Amino acid sequence: MDNNEVGQIGRKLRDARVAKGLTLDDLQQTTKIQKRFLIAIEDENFDELPGDFYVRAFIKQYAETVGLDGEALLQEFNEQLPDVHSVEYEEKITENEPATRSSKTKTSSGLDNLRQYIPTVIVVVIVIAILGAIWLTAIHSRSNNKSTNADSSSVSVSSSSTKKTSSSSKKASSSSKSESKKDSSSSALKVTAASRTSSAATFNVTGKVSSDYTLGLSATEASWLQVTSGGSTLYSGTLESGGSKSVKVDSSATSITLSVGNGAGTKVKLNGKTLDITDSGTYPNVRTVTIQLNGTSSSSSN
Repeated sequence: MDNNEVGQIGRKLRDARVAKGLTLDDLQQTTKIQKRFLIAIEDENFDELPGDFYVRAFIKQYAETVGLDGEALLQEFNEQLPDVHSVEYEEKITENEPATRSSKTKTSSGLDNLRQYIPTVIVVVIVIAILGAIWLTAIHSRSNNKSTNADSSSVSVSSSSTKKTSSSSKKASSSSKSESKKDSSSSALKVTAASRTSSAATFNVTGKVSSDYTLGLSATEASWLQVTSGGSTLYSGTLESGGSKSVKVDSSATSITLSVGNGAGTKVKLNGKTLDITDSGTYPNVRTVTIQLNGTSSSSSN
């Protein structure tokens, strides 16, 4: 239809849209009504709309979007618009009624079915409660039995522990006596420095020993060592840093000679007594250490 033939309601809507500065595309985006339906409304070609049921709804939405009173506009042009109570409208109402009734019927049927299961649910809950009570009683009974057994076991363990403690005390006592003998043997020795030079040191050892002498060697730095006594070499080798060596010397020996490759890095003990071979660092290059065993040796009797 040409624009000169546009009807009154269509022209009024179009003029309001133009006055708002809106295009049909703008209106389509805002109202979500297809552009072809908007054109049909402006041209009053209402037959092109989905049906009479939508004519008034679309016109009202169009009017309110462009700033007009939708209800007042519908009243003003009521006679030009399709009757809202058309056959199509009646058919839509008729179609919706059975669906509503069906929905109500289904809801009622669902409630009836639920009521039928309520007694069964109650019985199941009661049975579960009874079984739970029985289970808890059984657990409590087992717990009491375990507690009784644990008490009995505790008594047995306590008795066994007492026996073990007594046995340990006896062993400790025996060990203490043995250590006491060793300490006594060590403390009986007296070590004194007899003479020193820059490369040699001589020590005098007096006191009785109950068994062989023990020469303890340890290295804070790598050192070559040789131990001789009575013309025999008892040890010869290199101790790495952190290494140690224990050399047994017969209790009848009268002297021990120690050749040292690194005096500053070597520690020497005789039966636990420290021999300061470098005189606390004064003679770090000592090469020969002589230990004179002047004390009387005695053999211990068992």
